Amino acid sequence: MWAASCLASCCAACACDACRTVVSGISRRSARIAYCGLFAFSLIVSWILREVAAPFMEKIPWINHFHQTPDREWFGTDAVLRVSLGNFLFFTTLSFMMIGVKNQKDPRDSVHHGGWMMKICCWFLIVIFMFFLPNEIVSLYETTSKFGSGLFLLVQVVLLLDFVHGWNDKWVGYNEQFWYIALFVVTLICYVATFAFNGLLFHFFAPSGHECGLNTFFIVMTLIFVFCFAVVTLHPSVKGSIFPASVLSLYCTYLCYSGLVSEPRDYECNGFLNHSKAVSSGTLTLGLVTTVLSVVYSAVRAGSSTTLFSPPNSPRAGTGTGKSLLPLDRADEHEERENAKHVTYSYSFFHIIFSLASMYSAMLLTGISRRSARIAYCGLFAFSLIAW
Repeated sequence: MWAASCLASCCAACACDACRTVVSGISRRSARIAYCGLFAFSLIVSWILREVAAPFMEKIPWINHFHQTPDREWFGTDAVLRVSLGNFLFFTTLSFMMIGVKNQKDPRDSVHHGGWMMKICCWFLIVIFMFFLPNEIVSLYETTSKFGSGLFLLVQVVLLLDFVHGWNDKWVGYNEQFWYIALFVVTLICYVATFAFNGLLFHFFAPSGHECGLNTFFIVMTLIFVFCFAVVTLHPSVKGSIFPASVLSLYCTYLCYSGLVSEPRDYECNGFLNHSKAVSSGTLTLGLVTTVLSVVYSAVRAGSSTTLFSPPNSPRAGTGTGKSLLPLDRADEHEERENAKHVTYSYSFFHIIFSLASMYSAMLLTGISRRSARIAYCGLFAFSLIAW
């Protein structure tokens, strides 16, 4: 017993030292990736608890206070929502704390980039505290998450447009025939994949002999939006590139698929009726990967985007400090240079993205309802057309 206690103490000490070493190695540049790592860790915790937390949560009296105990799927869903709520509160609190940070001399700048041991401990304490909340608060958060996940889909479109436009500008900037041909080939592949994907949607979700008018409506609306994207891009007054339109068309088709595949397993218009469990797992995995890629891209892109993340007074926003009309001595010039170290992106908006992503990931892991999914991507289509 004594040897086992010593061994456990040694393992705990080694684990603490390892965590301290990793945390101390997080620099200003890698802090954004560290936030992504924390978010990815929260997804792993949610996924594990969804599968194994039910037997433990059944024994918690303030959670299982029903006259008839719900099935284990309900407890798994409740565990995911509680972790998501903790994640949401953590990043939302950071977002409110970072409102108004304009330069690196602000004390809150060091909070954003440093203090990782304290932030990780706070994250764990907040998530643990969520399991002491009554079910009514969790139910309210579940309802709110449906709207928050829709907002995150809009953020995904903005990030996608930002990425694709940057890609297009980079290849066009080479001003060589090879890159023009490459851009045309990728655009053609995206459109071929879009129409082939829509053809498969007609085959699986609007089969002949069944009344699947609603499914047909959404697939046709997807094709109409694909056509509208191309027309708006090629209009002489816009003078845009067809490449971003092709990528956005493929993404909207994927969202249409995500909504259709979320239909009930016993629905006759669900073409994956006999393979719905495997398809749902694949769609869930793809959705989580897309979410992680979105937050990682937001972290990497922060500091280089001039419109999405940068505050108005940052150097990257194109409004430099300018030169003084009066001559300054060296001390004043040095002080002005120090004060001119503006932040390169909005810390507050950066954390808001993680908050919305927490809501969206909860809806993915718990299974967003059929109606909510369709409302989300219909709103996304409308937003995409307006943004385009």
